[in-house]
Amino acid sequence: MHFASDNSGPANPAILAAIATANAGYAMGYGADEEMVKVTARIREIFEAPEAAVYLVATGTAANVLALSTLVQPWQTLFCTGPAHINMDECNAPEFYAGGAKLTLVTGADKMTPADLRTAIEGEENRGVHGPQRGPVSITQVTEFGTVYSLDELGALCDVSKSYGLPVHLDGARFTNAMVSLGCTPAEMTWKAGIDAVSFGGTKNGCFGVEAVILFDPAKAQEFEYRRKRGAHLFSKHRYLSAQMLAYLTDDLWLKNARTANAKALRLAEGLRSAGAKFSHTPQANMIFAALPRATHQKLFNAGAVYHLWDGGLEGADEEEVTARFVCDWSIGEDQIDKFLELL
Repeated sequence: MHFASDNSGPANPAILAAIATANAGYAMGYGADEEMVKVTARIREIFEAPEAAVYLVATGTAANVLALSTLVQPWQTLFCTGPAHINMDECNAPEFYAGGAKLTLVTGADKMTPADLRTAIEGEENRGVHGPQRGPVSITQVTEFGTVYSLDELGALCDVSKSYGLPVHLDGARFTNAMVSLGCTPAEMTWKAGIDAVSFGGTKNGCFGVEAVILFDPAKAQEFEYRRKRGAHLFSKHRYLSAQMLAYLTDDLWLKNARTANAKALRLAEGLRSAGAKFSHTPQANMIFAALPRATHQKLFNAGAVYHLWDGGLEGADEEEVTARFVCDWSIGEDQIDKFLELL
Protein backbone atom coordinates (compact mmCIF):
# COMPACT_ATOMS: atom_id res chain seq x y z
CA MET A 1 0.00 0.00 0.00
CA HIS A 2 2.66 2.44 -1.09
CA PHE A 3 1.27 5.80 -2.23
CA ALA A 4 4.14 8.06 -1.17
CA SER A 5 5.51 8.98 -4.60
CA ASP A 6 5.93 7.78 -8.16
CA ASN A 7 9.64 8.20 -7.43
CA SER A 8 9.36 5.31 -4.98
CA GLY A 9 8.15 2.68 -7.42
CA PRO A 10 10.31 0.28 -9.42
CA ALA A 11 11.61 0.80 -12.92
CA ASN A 12 9.66 -0.98 -15.62
CA PRO A 13 11.29 -4.32 -16.58
CA ALA A 14 11.54 -3.16 -20.21
CA ILE A 15 13.72 -0.27 -19.05
CA LEU A 16 16.03 -2.53 -17.07
CA ALA A 17 16.24 -4.95 -19.98
CA ALA A 18 17.25 -2.10 -22.28
CA ILE A 19 20.03 -1.07 -19.90
CA ALA A 20 21.29 -4.66 -19.80
CA THR A 21 21.26 -4.83 -23.60
CA ALA A 22 23.14 -1.56 -23.85
CA ASN A 23 25.76 -2.94 -21.48
CA ALA A 24 27.17 -5.29 -24.14
CA GLY A 25 30.38 -4.25 -25.81
CA TYR A 26 31.56 -0.73 -26.45
CA ALA A 27 29.85 2.50 -27.45
CA MET A 28 30.99 6.05 -27.98
CA GLY A 29 30.47 8.27 -24.94
CA TYR A 30 29.07 11.68 -24.14
CA GLY A 31 25.94 11.32 -26.27
CA ALA A 32 27.64 10.03 -29.42
CA ASP A 33 26.08 6.57 -29.00
CA GLU A 34 23.86 5.09 -31.69
CA GLU A 35 20.89 4.88 -29.34
CA MET A 36 20.92 8.66 -28.89
CA VAL A 37 20.54 9.16 -32.63
CA LYS A 38 17.39 7.02 -32.45
CA VAL A 39 16.13 8.84 -29.36
CA THR A 40 16.48 12.22 -31.06
CA ALA A 41 14.64 10.98 -34.15
CA ARG A 42 11.86 9.43 -32.06
CA ILE A 43 11.31 12.52 -29.91
CA ARG A 44 11.29 14.75 -32.98
CA GLU A 45 8.70 12.42 -34.49
CA ILE A 46 6.31 12.26 -31.53
CA PHE A 47 6.60 16.01 -30.92
CA GLU A 48 6.21 16.80 -34.63
CA ALA A 49 9.31 18.96 -34.34
CA PRO A 50 11.91 17.88 -36.90
CA GLU A 51 14.38 20.63 -35.96
CA ALA A 52 14.13 20.29 -32.17
CA ALA A 53 17.32 19.89 -30.16
CA VAL A 54 17.11 16.92 -27.78
CA TYR A 55 19.33 16.21 -24.77
CA LEU A 56 19.25 13.71 -21.90
CA VAL A 57 20.11 14.18 -18.24
CA ALA A 58 19.60 11.96 -15.20
CA THR A 59 17.41 14.13 -12.95
CA GLY A 60 14.39 16.38 -13.20
CA THR A 61 16.17 19.20 -11.41
CA ALA A 62 19.00 19.08 -13.97
CA ALA A 63 16.48 19.15 -16.81
CA ASN A 64 14.65 22.14 -15.36
CA VAL A 65 17.62 24.27 -14.41
CA LEU A 66 19.67 23.62 -17.53
CA ALA A 67 16.70 24.33 -19.78
CA LEU A 68 15.84 27.51 -17.90
CA SER A 69 19.44 28.70 -17.82
CA THR A 70 19.48 28.73 -21.63
CA LEU A 71 16.42 31.00 -21.64
CA VAL A 72 17.38 33.54 -18.98
CA GLN A 73 20.07 36.14 -18.34
CA PRO A 74 21.55 36.60 -14.83
CA TRP A 75 19.93 40.04 -14.49
CA GLN A 76 16.46 38.71 -15.27
CA THR A 77 13.80 36.99 -13.20
CA LEU A 78 11.93 33.74 -13.81
CA PHE A 79 8.16 33.67 -13.28
CA CYS A 80 6.56 30.61 -11.65
CA THR A 81 3.94 29.67 -9.09
CA GLY A 82 4.73 29.34 -5.39
CA PRO A 83 4.26 25.55 -5.31
CA ALA A 84 6.40 25.03 -8.44
CA HIS A 85 9.17 22.49 -8.08
CA ILE A 86 11.79 25.04 -9.14
CA ASN A 87 10.74 27.23 -6.20
CA MET A 88 9.99 24.66 -3.49
CA ASP A 89 12.16 21.64 -4.15
CA GLU A 90 15.35 22.48 -6.01
CA CYS A 91 17.49 24.12 -3.31
CA ASN A 92 18.05 27.34 -5.31
CA ALA A 93 19.45 25.33 -8.24
CA PRO A 94 17.61 27.50 -10.80
CA GLU A 95 19.24 30.63 -9.40
CA PHE A 96 22.63 28.91 -9.19
CA TYR A 97 22.64 27.56 -12.75
CA ALA A 98 21.18 30.78 -14.13
CA GLY A 99 24.01 32.83 -12.66
CA GLY A 100 21.86 34.49 -10.02
CA ALA A 101 18.62 35.19 -11.88
CA LYS A 102 15.90 35.42 -9.27
CA LEU A 103 12.44 33.84 -9.12
CA THR A 104 9.29 35.96 -9.08
CA LEU A 105 6.25 34.12 -7.78
CA VAL A 106 2.94 34.41 -9.58
CA THR A 107 0.41 34.74 -6.79
CA GLY A 108 -2.74 32.69 -6.65
CA ALA A 109 -3.48 29.01 -6.42
CA ASP A 110 -1.78 25.89 -7.76
CA LYS A 111 -2.37 27.01 -11.34
CA MET A 112 -1.36 30.45 -12.52
CA THR A 113 -3.94 32.46 -14.42
CA PRO A 114 -3.28 34.86 -17.29
CA ALA A 115 -4.36 37.78 -15.11
CA ASP A 116 -2.05 36.83 -12.24
CA LEU A 117 0.82 36.20 -14.66
CA ARG A 118 0.32 39.60 -16.28
CA THR A 119 0.30 41.27 -12.85
CA ALA A 120 3.57 39.54 -11.91
CA ILE A 121 5.22 40.50 -15.20
CA GLU A 122 4.06 44.12 -14.92
CA GLY A 123 5.55 44.24 -11.43
CA GLU A 124 9.07 43.80 -12.80
CA GLU A 125 11.33 45.70 -15.22
CA ASN A 126 10.15 49.03 -13.87
CA ARG A 127 13.17 50.15 -11.82
CA GLY A 128 15.75 50.49 -14.58
CA VAL A 129 19.11 48.97 -13.72
CA HIS A 130 18.11 48.74 -10.05
CA GLY A 131 15.67 45.86 -10.47
CA PRO A 132 15.50 42.54 -12.31
CA GLN A 133 14.43 42.47 -15.93
CA ARG A 134 11.63 40.23 -17.16
CA GLY A 135 12.62 36.68 -18.05
CA PRO A 136 11.09 33.28 -18.85
CA VAL A 137 7.83 31.85 -17.55
CA SER A 138 7.89 28.30 -16.18
CA ILE A 139 4.68 26.24 -16.09
CA THR A 140 4.34 22.92 -14.25
CA GLN A 141 2.29 20.21 -15.97
CA VAL A 142 1.01 18.11 -14.04
CA THR A 143 0.99 20.76 -11.30
CA GLU A 144 2.36 20.05 -7.85
CA PHE A 145 -1.19 19.48 -6.59
CA GLY A 146 -2.22 16.99 -9.24
CA THR A 147 -4.18 19.31 -11.51
CA VAL A 148 -3.73 19.69 -15.25
CA TYR A 149 -3.74 22.82 -17.38
CA SER A 150 -6.09 22.51 -20.35
CA LEU A 151 -4.73 23.32 -23.79
CA ASP A 152 -6.67 26.57 -23.75
CA GLU A 153 -5.17 27.48 -20.37
CA LEU A 154 -1.65 26.74 -21.61
CA GLY A 155 -2.26 28.77 -24.75
CA ALA A 156 -3.58 31.72 -22.78
CA LEU A 157 -0.51 31.76 -20.50
CA CYS A 158 1.80 31.54 -23.50
CA ASP A 159 -0.08 34.38 -25.18
CA VAL A 160 0.52 36.62 -22.17
CA SER A 161 4.19 35.62 -22.02
CA LYS A 162 4.74 36.21 -25.73
CA SER A 163 3.02 39.60 -25.56
CA TYR A 164 6.02 40.66 -23.45
CA GLY A 165 8.51 38.76 -25.60
CA LEU A 166 9.17 36.17 -22.88
CA PRO A 167 10.00 32.49 -23.58
CA VAL A 168 8.06 29.72 -21.84
CA HIS A 169 9.39 26.56 -20.19
CA LEU A 170 7.25 23.53 -19.31
CA ASP A 171 8.27 21.45 -16.30
CA GLY A 172 6.94 18.10 -17.47
CA ALA A 173 8.16 15.74 -14.76
CA ARG A 174 4.74 14.09 -15.16
CA PHE A 175 4.36 15.19 -18.77
CA THR A 176 2.79 11.97 -20.04
CA ASN A 177 0.31 11.72 -17.17
CA ALA A 178 -0.96 15.18 -18.15
CA MET A 179 -0.99 14.39 -21.84
CA VAL A 180 -3.05 11.22 -21.56
CA SER A 181 -5.39 12.99 -19.13
CA LEU A 182 -6.04 15.66 -21.77
CA GLY A 183 -6.15 13.18 -24.65
CA CYS A 184 -3.88 15.42 -26.72
CA THR A 185 -0.62 15.07 -28.61
CA PRO A 186 2.82 16.15 -27.33
CA ALA A 187 2.90 18.90 -29.95
CA GLU A 188 -0.49 20.27 -28.88
CA MET A 189 0.68 20.48 -25.26
CA THR A 190 3.96 22.17 -26.13
CA TRP A 191 5.08 24.18 -29.15
CA LYS A 192 1.64 24.47 -30.70
CA ALA A 193 0.51 26.16 -27.48
CA GLY A 194 3.58 28.41 -27.42
CA ILE A 195 6.05 26.44 -25.26
CA ASP A 196 9.73 26.99 -26.12
CA ALA A 197 11.46 24.37 -23.97
CA VAL A 198 10.28 21.21 -22.22
CA SER A 199 11.58 19.06 -19.40
CA PHE A 200 10.16 15.73 -20.58
CA GLY A 201 10.05 13.38 -17.61
CA GLY A 202 10.77 9.67 -17.64
CA THR A 203 11.87 8.80 -14.11
CA LYS A 204 8.47 9.21 -12.44
CA ASN A 205 6.82 7.15 -15.18
CA GLY A 206 8.81 3.94 -15.01
CA CYS A 207 12.38 4.80 -16.03
CA PHE A 208 15.43 4.11 -13.90
CA GLY A 209 16.61 7.71 -14.13
CA VAL A 210 16.39 9.78 -17.31
CA GLU A 211 14.81 13.07 -18.39
CA ALA A 212 14.86 14.75 -21.78
CA VAL A 213 15.28 18.44 -22.47
CA ILE A 214 13.63 19.48 -25.72
CA LEU A 215 14.46 22.89 -27.19
CA PHE A 216 12.17 23.83 -30.06
CA ASP A 217 14.57 26.58 -31.11
CA PRO A 218 17.72 24.76 -32.30
CA ALA A 219 19.66 28.01 -32.02
CA LYS A 220 19.76 27.33 -28.26
CA ALA A 221 21.39 23.92 -28.73
CA GLN A 222 25.05 24.94 -28.51
CA GLU A 223 24.53 26.97 -25.37
CA PHE A 224 22.70 24.08 -23.73
CA GLU A 225 25.57 21.74 -24.53
CA TYR A 226 28.05 24.09 -22.89
CA ARG A 227 25.84 24.54 -19.84
CA ARG A 228 25.26 20.80 -19.46
CA LYS A 229 29.01 20.12 -19.53
CA ARG A 230 29.90 23.05 -17.29
CA GLY A 231 27.17 21.98 -14.88
CA ALA A 232 28.60 18.42 -14.63
CA HIS A 233 25.55 16.76 -16.16
CA LEU A 234 27.10 15.31 -19.31
CA PHE A 235 27.29 11.55 -18.74
CA SER A 236 30.38 9.84 -20.11
CA LYS A 237 28.60 6.46 -20.42
CA HIS A 238 25.64 8.22 -21.96
CA ARG A 239 24.32 5.08 -23.67
CA TYR A 240 22.62 4.04 -20.41
CA LEU A 241 20.51 7.20 -20.52
CA SER A 242 19.79 6.73 -24.22
CA ALA A 243 18.81 3.09 -23.76
CA GLN A 244 16.25 4.04 -21.12
CA MET A 245 14.63 6.78 -23.16
CA LEU A 246 14.56 4.66 -26.31
CA ALA A 247 12.85 1.77 -24.49
CA TYR A 248 10.48 4.24 -22.82
CA LEU A 249 9.34 5.50 -26.22
CA THR A 250 9.14 2.04 -27.83
CA ASP A 251 5.81 0.20 -28.16
CA ASP A 252 4.06 3.09 -26.40
CA LEU A 253 5.48 2.13 -23.00
CA TRP A 254 5.44 5.79 -21.92
CA LEU A 255 1.72 6.00 -22.72
CA LYS A 256 0.82 2.65 -21.15
CA ASN A 257 2.59 3.48 -17.90
CA ALA A 258 0.91 6.87 -17.59
CA ARG A 259 -2.54 5.52 -18.43
CA THR A 260 -2.11 2.79 -15.84
CA ALA A 261 -0.99 5.21 -13.14
CA ASN A 262 -3.82 7.64 -13.88
CA ALA A 263 -6.42 4.86 -13.88
CA LYS A 264 -5.17 3.51 -10.55
CA ALA A 265 -5.31 7.01 -9.05
CA LEU A 266 -8.86 7.46 -10.33
CA ARG A 267 -9.90 4.21 -8.67
CA LEU A 268 -8.21 5.23 -5.43
CA ALA A 269 -9.88 8.65 -5.58
CA GLU A 270 -13.30 7.07 -6.05
CA GLY A 271 -12.72 4.93 -2.98
CA LEU A 272 -11.55 7.88 -0.93
CA ARG A 273 -14.58 9.88 -2.05
CA SER A 274 -16.92 7.04 -1.07
CA ALA A 275 -15.31 6.99 2.37
CA GLY A 276 -16.06 10.68 2.85
CA ALA A 277 -12.62 12.14 2.15
CA LYS A 278 -12.55 15.81 1.23
CA PHE A 279 -10.45 16.79 -1.79
CA SER A 280 -8.49 20.03 -1.78
CA HIS A 281 -7.94 19.70 -5.55
CA THR A 282 -9.85 17.70 -8.13
CA PRO A 283 -7.61 14.76 -9.12
CA GLN A 284 -6.79 14.89 -12.83
CA ALA A 285 -3.77 12.64 -13.20
CA ASN A 286 -1.98 10.29 -10.79
CA MET A 287 -1.78 12.47 -7.67
CA ILE A 288 -4.49 13.01 -5.04
CA PHE A 289 -4.78 15.45 -2.13
CA ALA A 290 -7.51 14.35 0.27
CA ALA A 291 -8.34 14.99 3.93
CA LEU A 292 -9.22 12.26 6.42
CA PRO A 293 -9.60 12.30 10.21
CA ARG A 294 -6.29 12.03 12.04
CA ALA A 295 -7.39 8.78 13.71
CA THR A 296 -8.05 7.25 10.29
CA HIS A 297 -4.56 8.17 9.12
CA GLN A 298 -3.11 6.58 12.24
CA LYS A 299 -4.98 3.32 11.63
CA LEU A 300 -3.93 3.24 7.98
CA PHE A 301 -0.27 3.83 8.89
CA ASN A 302 -0.46 1.14 11.58
CA ALA A 303 -1.76 -1.28 8.94
CA GLY A 304 1.22 -0.58 6.68
CA ALA A 305 0.00 2.18 4.36
CA VAL A 306 2.73 4.55 3.17
CA TYR A 307 1.92 8.11 2.07
CA HIS A 308 2.68 11.68 3.12
CA LEU A 309 0.63 13.90 5.41
CA TRP A 310 0.52 17.39 3.92
CA ASP A 311 -0.87 19.96 6.32
CA GLY A 312 -0.51 18.41 9.76
CA GLY A 313 0.89 15.54 11.79
CA LEU A 314 -0.37 12.65 13.88
CA GLU A 315 -0.34 14.67 17.10
CA GLY A 316 -3.68 16.26 17.93
CA ALA A 317 -7.40 15.59 18.07
CA ASP A 318 -8.45 12.28 16.51
CA GLU A 319 -11.40 13.80 14.68
CA GLU A 320 -9.44 16.68 13.12
CA GLU A 321 -9.07 16.29 9.37
CA VAL A 322 -5.56 16.24 7.94
CA THR A 323 -4.80 16.45 4.22
CA ALA A 324 -2.55 13.80 2.72
CA ARG A 325 -0.96 13.27 -0.68
CA PHE A 326 -1.48 9.94 -2.42
CA VAL A 327 0.44 9.13 -5.61
CA CYS A 328 -0.04 6.12 -7.86
CA ASP A 329 2.72 4.91 -10.15
CA TRP A 330 2.57 2.46 -13.06
CA SER A 331 3.38 -0.53 -10.83
CA ILE A 332 0.86 -0.17 -8.01
CA GLY A 333 -1.18 -3.37 -7.78
CA GLU A 334 -4.94 -3.67 -7.66
CA ASP A 335 -4.49 -5.78 -4.53
CA GLN A 336 -2.76 -2.88 -2.76
CA ILE A 337 -5.57 -0.49 -3.65
CA ASP A 338 -8.18 -3.09 -2.61
CA LYS A 339 -6.49 -3.62 0.75
CA PHE A 340 -6.18 0.12 1.38
CA LEU A 341 -9.82 0.81 0.54
CA GLU A 342 -10.98 -2.13 2.64
CA LEU A 343 -9.09 -0.72 5.61
CA LEU A 344 -10.46 2.74 4.88
